[in-house]
Amino acid sequence: MGYKIVMNRLLLLTTLVIALCSAVACERVGDWVEGECEDGQLDQPRYCDRTGDLVADRSPDGERWLDPETLIFAYTPVEDPSQYREAWEGFLSHLEEVTGRNVQFFAAQSNAAQIEAMRAGRLHIAGFSTGAVPLAVNCAGFIPAAMMAMGQTYGYEMELITHVDSGIESIEDIKGRSLAFTSPTSNSGFKTPTVLLQEEYDLIAERDYEVAYSGGHDNSLIGVHRRDYDVAAVANEVTNRIMDRGRVPREEIRVLYTSDTFPTTGFGTVYNLTPELTEKIREAFFTFPWEGSALQQEFPADQFLPITYQEHWSMIRQVDGVFEDGYSCR
Repeated sequence: MGYKIVMNRLLLLTTLVIALCSAVACERVGDWVEGECEDGQLDQPRYCDRTGDLVADRSPDGERWLDPETLIFAYTPVEDPSQYREAWEGFLSHLEEVTGRNVQFFAAQSNAAQIEAMRAGRLHIAGFSTGAVPLAVNCAGFIPAAMMAMGQTYGYEMELITHVDSGIESIEDIKGRSLAFTSPTSNSGFKTPTVLLQEEYDLIAERDYEVAYSGGHDNSLIGVHRRDYDVAAVANEVTNRIMDRGRVPREEIRVLYTSDTFPTTGFGTVYNLTPELTEKIREAFFTFPWEGSALQQEFPADQFLPITYQEHWSMIRQVDGVFEDGYSCR
């Protein structure tokens, strides 16, 4: 299911295109021809994948291309996004220098707000959280391009955590207790732990444990420490930063489970920026001087690595497939 575009006003154009099609019958819808798009998860007819790389392609004729004088950037609202405005200032200045455009920071309050802003053309560059990337790709035309890394090492693990004095010493002990997720779009804060608990331990939400939603990994960690929740599912790249700052004593948190490594926040652009502008933005990511920067102080990284949605989000798509066949854009 997805947003439908009323195409009555293009009826005449459709008729003309059909008349011009040769060899096989075809139909023009917006700026793509029905049958040329791969049968994937993209919200059609809004987006079209002609190349089979699972992301939206800009129209070949330049229709709907964006070339804004002011670029809008947003960082994932995993935690309070406004606190990162200062951390990103140096990168945004570098982005302005490379692209020759003004850049503004948009403090998105939720994954849904961030995705809707890009879908509506109001957000041009963004970092989407791991679990939100597939929705952003399929419903907002997001093209992942870069990911923070330390050398060639990147990613994070999902952890199930509890207070050391909770009396919970194993995953089986979660039964009958409360478990905090972050939000339904989060990979580590909802999807992966839900699948893990159900398939590996036969623990089903609301049947075997009480569910709460904290709104963020930081809230989940602090809630466990304050005994608001018995257990929480978190991304350790976030909780480790919080404990390193001394906000929560590491020795008071017990880790019950640690997953395999997942890709971290995906950075990229909306699909229909002009090719020249898109390349300049990519150049800004891969030429950013990390040494001594505010980003390096905030994140355990020293570069941006190139990524693709098709390769790096393969495991995430498999997890998502357990919940439903496809991504709903409503």
